[in-house]
Amino acid sequence: MNILVSGAGVAGLACALELGTRGNDVTVVEYARQLRLTGTPIDIRGDAIETADRMGLLAAIQKRRVRMSELTQFVDSDGEPVARFPLAEISDSDDDIELLREDLLRILADALPPTVAIRFGDSIEALTDGGAEGGVDVRFASGRTGRYDLVVGADGQHSAVRRLVFGPEEDHLRHLGVYLALADHPAEAQAEGANSIYNVPSRMAGIFRYSGKAVAVFQFRSEPIDYDHHDLDAQKKILFDAFEGHRSWRIPELLEAARVDPGFFLTSASQIHLPRWHRGRVVLVGDAGYSPAFLSGRGTSLALTGARFLAEELQRSGPDHTAAFARYEARQRPYVTFAQDRVHSGRDRMLPTTWAAIAARNEALRALPGPHPRRAGENAP
Repeated sequence: MNILVSGAGVAGLACALELGTRGNDVTVVEYARQLRLTGTPIDIRGDAIETADRMGLLAAIQKRRVRMSELTQFVDSDGEPVARFPLAEISDSDDDIELLREDLLRILADALPPTVAIRFGDSIEALTDGGAEGGVDVRFASGRTGRYDLVVGADGQHSAVRRLVFGPEEDHLRHLGVYLALADHPAEAQAEGANSIYNVPSRMAGIFRYSGKAVAVFQFRSEPIDYDHHDLDAQKKILFDAFEGHRSWRIPELLEAARVDPGFFLTSASQIHLPRWHRGRVVLVGDAGYSPAFLSGRGTSLALTGARFLAEELQRSGPDHTAAFARYEARQRPYVTFAQDRVHSGRDRMLPTTWAAIAARNEALRALPGPHPRRAGENAP
């Protein structure tokens, strides 16, 4: 089959790899002009590890494993550690793998077979399902046109394919009341020490270091904010407004890193809920169809299992794409439900709403078994 995949993120590249290695001709169209490599480390969990193994990628993934979360602690306004990040509580097992998003993208891209072509700097502008005649007619922003047997929307939480086929984003988006911002902080890249998270009520700021890089990380609670996802200055203003008046710990320094970073990134913690992930010859994979939000820690895993299940069912069903799409949904739905149900505890852990709740969180984390950081001046028992 001749298949068009929208999006060259984890879901899109995984779909291209899985579909291309099964003999399909795959075109990936990506709005950006190159692979978008920004982002903090991501996790591969549960059955997604088996998926990576079946793709032949597990050995390469394990070689690039990082341990950022294991080296993360909560600190007070003086920078003194008050609790360790509860890795055991958020992991599925000891086999979970943490690695850089950019490393996973490069691994996927390097594994693509010759049957896959990526076209950067373009995007889908219109889709017309051919119905009984078969195929999907596509018009691109560049002016190009083409007909494809199937179209896979793997273009993220703000999916253009989903909007064109299933309607406006607001009809399917469930905002979880949290925003995340990331900014490169090169001055901290070579610094030593644990990764630090500092809380004020309903907000957190932190420094994460990994693989010779450092990132200023922010989260804050907020009702939905209407903004242009391509307007960098508008996104930075949202962050500055959220932290206005907060000068404790290293917040001013981290905000300055955000101010000067041309690669600044802002996104909401939002989920996508759809009763079905396919219509006609168009199907959604990953965040485009069922974003669990970054609070779940399972978006990457869902992208990998979704790509695998879709490709396996299309191979099994031959020309009957409708049956393949239905079986793909039946296999993937339990994973999505589990991931989407996990977000609330993560939100409350990362963003307590009062000083009392912050203190209670820290006390609860210190009560967990295992080693804990000592404050300066504490003596060993």
